[in-house]
Amino acid sequence: MRIDGIGPASVRLRFASAPRARNVDNMPRLKIDNREVEVAHGATVLDAARKLGIDIPTMCFRDGLKPNTSCMVCVVKLARRTGFVPSCGMPAVDGMHVESDTDEVARARRSAVELLLSDHLGDCMAPCHCVCPAEMNIPLMIRQIAAGRMRDAIVTVKADIALPAVLGRICPAPCEKGCRRAQIDAGVSICLLKRHVADMDLAGGDPWRPDLPPDSGRRVAIVGGGPTGLAAAYYLRRFGHAAVVLDDADAPGGMLRRGVEADRLPRDVLDAEIATIAAVGAELRRGVRVGRDVPMDELLRDYDAVLAAPGAIDEEQAALLRLPWAGKAGVKYDRHTYATGAGKLFAACSARQQKLTVRAVADGKGAATAIHQFLTDLPLTGRRRPFTCHVGRLKEGEAELFLAEADGRPRVEPAGAPAGFTAAEAAAECSRCLHCDCRAADDCLLRRCAEQLGADASKHKTERRTFEQQRHAAGVIYEPGKCINCGLCVQVTAAAGERLGLAFSGRGFKARIRVPLGHSLTEGLAKAAAEVVAACPTGALTFRDAPRK
Repeated sequence: MRIDGIGPASVRLRFASAPRARNVDNMPRLKIDNREVEVAHGATVLDAARKLGIDIPTMCFRDGLKPNTSCMVCVVKLARRTGFVPSCGMPAVDGMHVESDTDEVARARRSAVELLLSDHLGDCMAPCHCVCPAEMNIPLMIRQIAAGRMRDAIVTVKADIALPAVLGRICPAPCEKGCRRAQIDAGVSICLLKRHVADMDLAGGDPWRPDLPPDSGRRVAIVGGGPTGLAAAYYLRRFGHAAVVLDDADAPGGMLRRGVEADRLPRDVLDAEIATIAAVGAELRRGVRVGRDVPMDELLRDYDAVLAAPGAIDEEQAALLRLPWAGKAGVKYDRHTYATGAGKLFAACSARQQKLTVRAVADGKGAATAIHQFLTDLPLTGRRRPFTCHVGRLKEGEAELFLAEADGRPRVEPAGAPAGFTAAEAAAECSRCLHCDCRAADDCLLRRCAEQLGADASKHKTERRTFEQQRHAAGVIYEPGKCINCGLCVQVTAAAGERLGLAFSGRGFKARIRVPLGHSLTEGLAKAAAEVVAACPTGALTFRDAPRK
């Protein structure tokens, strides 16, 4: 097949002829990207590519089932032929020349993915996760707390937030404003849950420490011991680099110590969390002012990289730190890579104090990531934001479907508010989570292809479907909005001998996968529930309690 024209409303397909077989006696020999391969009779171009170790993305294809050739993500181009063919269904023919790794093929695959995304309804990442400046996996933390897996929960939190007990007390909680539950009654109390996890970790007497990689031999100087500098030191250590924080105050913490009242942020909590950063090997030097006690040129000479993270500074201070100044905008540096353009010098600061401490902490991890890339000769890109789709605001009647997976009670207010949640209160608040994130996001082939091909989820704007969920007695959830009509589940249920199974209903763009004759999902999947979940490439069919990595 070939994609003849691609637009938001239609895809026109037609078959492109394959080269005529030239050698009927011997095994077919063909070339893919100028590499020759011999395959058995009956093999496809996809089989041949796999034999060569060439990775061609697929979604509607599964080994052991007949090719559906519907998603068009596995297309390749035949030399001296116009158009594209799906490699999963194209027979390998002797003498065939195939192109699988060209810009033209990549564009065709990307267009196919963008067309699938135009009709896709689901959140890869929950809204709270997306709006968190630190990009913490909030839904995963909530599920871990609910299951009593507190050690796992602190691991999840500290993957992105170095000072969770601090932020659990002073963060203005943009994540809670973005929580979908806020559209119904009140957002989940995410900050108090994060604080609960961190407080329990500190109170245990043996705070969790990550396993560190071998020492890289690289040393990074960090100017400033505020939330940005401390977070940068923590994540640089997790990358295996030595981190030395130079701060001019008597004790590290920056604005956390100088600008936040002790009744909001008890100093013993701040000191305990700073101690966890020192515990991973970050060196914290106090009473050292760079530019007065230590020249910036000396740091640039003696260290493999330098991060300037002094918080709010003025033009005079910027000059002492060798930082380019951009007037009212403050220090000039790339907000994605934190690079100043001056070689090994990076920056994460501004002309005014950060309004959100969580953003300052996020900058620390972002800067550490970029510096790690610089030190290890990786492309300097900064933190990569994962691909995600968005459902957006709920339509009338959709809230009830989300609430079916959650406790309907009001937001839990801790009885002893200054002390935070008890374990029972935390569990009760966790039960209010709507589980907006996709249960199969880590394994979704549509998401993986979108990331690999750089697809734009909003390329073809259309009026979105209405959110639907169907439930199976054995715990399977079916979300038609995520279905790409690949037909794999239809084949699986037929092979399993299901009495009803699943089938296509409707024609053209209105075609949908359904249980025939209006029967329930439980009736349709009496035998093959696990098999159809395993075969589904997009998480349209998944288990309610599917584990997330």
